[in-house]
Amino acid sequence: MSPRDLILATFAVLVLGVNVAVIKLAVGMVPPLLVTGLRFVVVGLALAWIFPFPRQFWRPVLALSVIQGSIHHGLMFIAFEGVDAVVAAIVIQLGSPFAAIFAWIILGERFGWRRSLGMITAFLGVVILAGQPDVWSANVSVMLLVISAMAWGYANVHVKRMGDINIFQLTTWMSVFAAPQMLLSSWLFETGQWDAIATAPWMFWACILYVSLGATVIGYGIWYYLLRQYSVSHIVPFALVQPVIGVLSGVLMLGETLNWQKVVGGMVVLFGVAVIQIRASRSVATAD
Repeated sequence: MSPRDLILATFAVLVLGVNVAVIKLAVGMVPPLLVTGLRFVVVGLALAWIFPFPRQFWRPVLALSVIQGSIHHGLMFIAFEGVDAVVAAIVIQLGSPFAAIFAWIILGERFGWRRSLGMITAFLGVVILAGQPDVWSANVSVMLLVISAMAWGYANVHVKRMGDINIFQLTTWMSVFAAPQMLLSSWLFETGQWDAIATAPWMFWACILYVSLGATVIGYGIWYYLLRQYSVSHIVPFALVQPVIGVLSGVLMLGETLNWQKVVGGMVVLFGVAVIQIRASRSVATAD
């Protein structure tokens, strides 16, 4: 990896890792479904005039807007209200084992005993996390994060089945389709939106810009650029650093606490995810 791309990879990991703490800040000021809707609105407004409407893919993109937009992001943002960013940064890593499971069920992809052990290990880490008092009291939020990770895993398989499509075009129009879904959901299920928006400090709007333009456009933009330039094995180490940055951002930015169960549970989850991603990257390299 060239020095420039090494810097880009490090920057992307920092941006995406800190995004966890920024989401936590945003949903503490404005109802979470409205925050999710505003995120998609900003992404759509920023990019829809650049990337054309995907005429031949519009149905799969619409489906993705429900799976990844409403279910994954909607449930994740709701869960952030009731759980620490430290815990959320770890639990959402279950997206990797769920993606492998759905690829096996839907695409017929096979994985050996090492990846199977990695999946079991990752889920065991979440069980360790859920066993501590402050997480157990937020068990509904943890379950929402698990369902959100499951939706993310399925969305990965859905995108893979779509074939060759520009990832920015996909992100743009998924956001356009998802925005009205989330705004309608906020109108139906949340209260006090107008008061929250009217009294929201500048910090909230900075959070919205960070989550939408910073993380979604810049962070993931750099990430997908690197994935096209390098093999997955080159990118995996950076992917494993991202949740660590998320945990540190929760501690340093939000003043959240770490105890031995969070540390041990987090390490177990990340070990399991590392096994899955490293074995997957080797499988791709062998196929190539």
